Order: sequence, then structure tokens, then C-alpha cells
Amino acid sequence: MIRLVVEAAAPATSVQDAGRTGYRRFGVPVSGVADRLMAAAANALVGNRPGAAVVEMALAGARFRLEGGPAVVALAGPGAVLRVNGQAVPPATGVALDPGAVVEAGPARGGVYAFLAVGGGVALRPEMGSRAQHRRSGIGGPLPAPGLALPVGGGGAPHVLGALPEHESGPVRVMPGPQADEFAADALATLLAAGWRVGARSDRMAVALEGPALVHPGGHNIVSDGVLPGAVQVPGEGRPIVLMRDCQTTGGYPKLATVISADLDRLAQVPPGGTVRLALVGQVAAVAAARRMAAALAGVAAAARPAGGPALAARLLGVNLVGGVVDALAPEPPEG
Repeated sequence: MIRLVVEAAAPATSVQDAGRTGYRRFGVPVSGVADRLMAAAANALVGNRPGAAVVEMALAGARFRLEGGPAVVALAGPGAVLRVNGQAVPPATGVALDPGAVVEAGPARGGVYAFLAVGGGVALRPEMGSRAQHRRSGIGGPLPAPGLALPVGGGGAPHVLGALPEHESGPVRVMPGPQADEFAADALATLLAAGWRVGARSDRMAVALEGPALVHPGGHNIVSDGVLPGAVQVPGEGRPIVLMRDCQTTGGYPKLATVISADLDRLAQVPPGGTVRLALVGQVAAVAAARRMAAALAGVAAAARPAGGPALAARLLGVNLVGGVVDALAPEPPEG
């Protein structure tokens, strides 16, 4: 069996895939990768389908040792660097490894999340149709920690991309929430006008936003109802909390707005201390953005080319591969 043995990993490291659907009515969160575009890029670089299971790392890197056979690996994340046996791998490039290779996945220095993909995917035993791990419930098994061996599906081939894909820019887009009428008349305007700071309490469950208090005159407790990733809940202190991939399935705080699905991934990549601005959009714009995201995910897989083909040749032409140049016809210098 081919496996990645964990030598070092931060507590926020987990295995994620496209998520666990169909079980929310039983209280089971969807989970899944925090940034679908970066995870799809990592998978494309090893020849996997976009939703194959990857190792997700937040705000820190991890180190692995390959055992049991050869494998193909790739890393994708804003500013993340992959090293194999101490040597840096060019960005947006998959690499074939021999058994015994040491893989160092660096942190996403330009964001929060980086994703390590391996040919054939991380082959944990599926639970409820998914390999996604949910830390708070234990669904998906033990999180990667030193000494744990992650089975690998095997296969795949190194691929390259011209560059890692990028999310759409601009403010994070929201739609009015189901309890917007529970708030003061100016609450939505305040939400949209403020520059919100991402708090240190943010994680896969929710992004905490710090800024002006949002007032709900009727109180902050409502009868619990269904919530989804993207819901902007406002507890008693008045600071909004945006629910993310690992969020619960019901909640009792009023929801002023909802982040559209296409923008959850880029919100997840804003690090603690970073600033977020919000903009209001309607259903037509939200649906159009979701379709563009779906096209971008499909486009990543289509853009990947096998390593060694034209894409790699073009890359090599732009790299200085020699330390010096000599003229074979020039007279030899005198000895001494």
C-alpha cells in the first residue's frame, strides 16, 4: 500500500474532498475543501478529478514521507511552496516521487489554505459518501498528526499549469438574509459600509468579523432554523459571524445576510487581521457568479497539461539552466 506518513502537521490540518451531501437533515455538516479552486488546481496537477480528497492545511505547512511505492504530488495555495527532499518545486507543477521521498508543503503565505494533492487521492475510508474530516464531531477519522499514515490511491501523472487560478476580485458579495427585518433599519447599510477585520477566532466553522455593532432591537435569540455555509449570523454582541464549510445545520441567531456561494472560497482565504468589504447583489448576479465559478473549476482541469509537453518546454526556456557559457572555437587560455 502506498501511503504518506505524517512527520509534522499543525492541528488545523485535515483531509477534505468535495464534501458530504445528503445528510444535513441528520445534523451532519457538509464540510469539504475551504477553497474549491485551489483544491481543484492541486488535483489537476496530479491528474485527479477536481473533487478528489486532498490534505488541507491552514496557516501552517506540513511534512510527509512517502512509503510503499511511487506517487505524484502537487501543492496549490496562495504563496505556498512545495519542497521534495529539500528542493523547491516550481509553482503550478506536479512532481513524481520515489519511495522514501520527504515532502514539505509550505504554508499559504498569501492567504490561509493550501492543498496537497496526490495521484489517486487520499484514500481514507469514506463515511457517508465522503472522505471529508469534521474535527468537532470526529466524522472522517483522526486528523493528520505525526506518525499517522494516509493511504494513497496511486496512479496519476505530473501535470503543469501556466499559473494557479485566481478568484474574482472586489468586495465579497451578499444577499439579504431571512431575518433582515429583525434588525435596525440601518443595520444592512452598516454591514455594507464598514471595512470588517477578520478575527483570530475564525476557522473552518465560521469567519468572525470585527467592526461596528449591528443592532437587532427585538433581541438576538430566534427560534432555531436551518443555516447554510454563507449565512451571516449576528449574536448578542452585534458582530457578524459568517458560517463556513464545517458549520452546524441549525442556529438560533438572526441572519442579516448571506454570502453568495461563489465568494465563500475567497473569504476563507482572508487571513486573521485582513480586511473584508461586502457588497449587496441580487439573485441574478449570484447565480451568474455561481456559474462562472463552476466554469472556472472545470477550466482548471482542462488547462492542465502533462509535464514534459509544450507547457514544460516553455517554462524551461525561461529558466537559466547553466551557470556559464564557453565558446568552443575560442583559443584556449595560456596555462599558468
